[in-house]
Amino acid sequence: MIWRSRLREYAPVPHAVVMGILNITPDSFSDGGQHDNGESALRHARQMIVEGAEIIDIGGESTRPGAEPVSQDEEIRRVVPIIQALRAEWDGGISIDTTKAGVADAALAAGADIVNDISGLLADPEMPALCAAAGCAVVVMHMQGQPRTMQDAPEYADVVADVRGFFRARFEALLDAGVHAEAMCFDPGIGFGKTLDHNLALLAAIDTLAPPNRPLLLGVSRKSFLGKLLGDLPPVERDRATAVVTCLARAKGVMFHRVHDVGGNLGALRVAEAILRGSDEIS
Repeated sequence: MIWRSRLREYAPVPHAVVMGILNITPDSFSDGGQHDNGESALRHARQMIVEGAEIIDIGGESTRPGAEPVSQDEEIRRVVPIIQALRAEWDGGISIDTTKAGVADAALAAGADIVNDISGLLADPEMPALCAAAGCAVVVMHMQGQPRTMQDAPEYADVVADVRGFFRARFEALLDAGVHAEAMCFDPGIGFGKTLDHNLALLAAIDTLAPPNRPLLLGVSRKSFLGKLLGDLPPVERDRATAVVTCLARAKGVMFHRVHDVGGNLGALRVAEAILRGSDEIS
């Protein structure tokens, strides 16, 4: 199973890869406003790299439930200087978290090599062709509805079958648009237009969702379903629960994990991997 961009290959890998979250926003659900200036954002990116992040995912628009959209120009203003500065000092993976082709184009020009699109490359009709031409890696996520309304009343006949079918359809459509099969990774969109039961069903079936020979990226970090399971814990107190889910998903073959707490999740994953191998040898 290969996942590659124009600049590097992310899979196959012998160990799980952690993608560190860097929100350049005032209103993200967990860390809004903490890293919305250049120096603070770079310090946080550097710290996540020290802790073992192999990819930094940079977003300039909050996608929390109820979030209001941000203009393309404002999103570019937020993210491009950080991408440029980080690329100047680091050769690891840089992902742009956006649904806008113009933002993705500016971010790729600045040094990003992954487009992480919560709409599954559907929100902007220009996004598939842009990604195909750029040769970047893409993360194709499932979301029901839009961030402002997605948690109002999500419904599915069968959430597992629906997400699986969505991935198959997007895989074929993006192939037709010129995106290389080996560039695609899929994200079930935990918490994006899903109830607690929907999320749990998807996690239980996580190893059945992706198209054949395509990797999954899982993003459960600090999400509200964890808080609901644990008595409405606030986001910053959900890191241990996040690590439990990442390890269970790793046991089912999920190799890419998008998290806030890089060091904690990476340590838990390495312990889980040693148990899965039956050996203390570090790959």
